Amino acid sequence: MKTITEFLDGYQSVVLGTEGSNGYPFSSYAPFYYDGEQVYIFISNIATHAKNIQATPQASAFFIEDENTSKNIFARKRITLQCDVSSISRDENTFANIMSHFQDKFDADMVNMLMGMKDFNLYALKPIYGEATFGFGEAYNIGGEKMNELVARTGGTGHK
Repeated sequence: MKTITEFLDGYQSVVLGTEGSNGYPFSSYAPFYYDGEQVYIFISNIATHAKNIQATPQASAFFIEDENTSKNIFARKRITLQCDVSSISRDENTFANIMSHFQDKFDADMVNMLMGMKDFNLYALKPIYGEATFGFGEAYNIGGEKMNELVARTGGTGHK
């Protein structure tokens, strides 16, 4: 069984879908780190998507192949994850561990500067269900014990 890690390794940002206070969907993006189980984002409270997930702790995480490198604009490789969101306090051991990965993945000086800003918070997006498409006829559901495996689609959408 393949995991989604192989696909996500080539990405630095995730497109987020959150629910606005007016009930409408809101799309934005954030740099992320994926540990093989959860997607982590470090975002400012000033950002609309932060306010949205604080009010409604659910989000979609969308990763899509760059249209300039895709062989077929109609069949771009993509993964969509529907997630429950939780905040990780700066006091938790998890915070320092995950932020060290952000420092390794991105400009460490920039990450350190953002960590000094108290309005930035770390969030964990835990996949509840998802879908992956890697071309025509290559559709998968996201499953497995840690919701990180590509499961060949046998019918239906795979979600609740």
